[in-house]
Amino acid sequence: MELQLQIKMNPKLFVRDPETTELGKNIISHGIKMIAEMGFEEFTFKKLANSIGTTEASIYRYFENKHRLLTYITTWFWTWLEYQVIFHTNNIKDSKDKINILISLLTFQEKDKFILEHINKETLHKIVIAEGNKSYFTKHVSDDNKAMLFKPYKDLCHRIAEIFLEYNPAYPYPHSLSSTLIETAYHQMFFKDNLPRLTDFGNSKDLKPLIAFLTHMAYSSLDSYKAAKKVAV
Repeated sequence: MELQLQIKMNPKLFVRDPETTELGKNIISHGIKMIAEMGFEEFTFKKLANSIGTTEASIYRYFENKHRLLTYITTWFWTWLEYQVIFHTNNIKDSKDKINILISLLTFQEKDKFILEHINKETLHKIVIAEGNKSYFTKHVSDDNKAMLFKPYKDLCHRIAEIFLEYNPAYPYPHSLSSTLIETAYHQMFFKDNLPRLTDFGNSKDLKPLIAFLTHMAYSSLDSYKAAKKVAV
């Protein structure tokens, strides 16, 4: 069964909500395609305008600059991913099963049941891997944080942290492990395809070794603290 999904975005991310017009949706869909193909540095609103047959000025009526567009689409992705975590773990009782599902979601191994025609989530996933941290590795990150632009990413991390605490209520670093697991998953996927000597996974398309590594990292952290507390007692 496929489900309709409508994500409400922080209005501070845009000048005009792109979801309200066909042009806005085209800006999002073509923007995702072009950033994935040419990279964020080479991407410009002028190139985007030429691609969709509009003016550069029209695009600025939706986003004040290309960095805001990047933050919009990566924030959309984090919100969507949290929906996926909720959907796939909602009726699961065993916290270990939830963690395994979570790792499967982070590596894009679970089937998406939500419909959204103008956003290619596989392409967006590639952007998040290659370009995502550019949305917050900026000089104005504090101002963007005050505007709550990164709340969806924080919400996702908090939800994952809650799953970790279900597994081990005594674990003292659930949010740190949550953000580390996400960033490690995407850094390793990037390294695997671009800087393979920084990983043990080479250029292989098989994600099973990476999934095994992420699983080992998560449970080693969660279980070792539990064992350490027993020894200390």
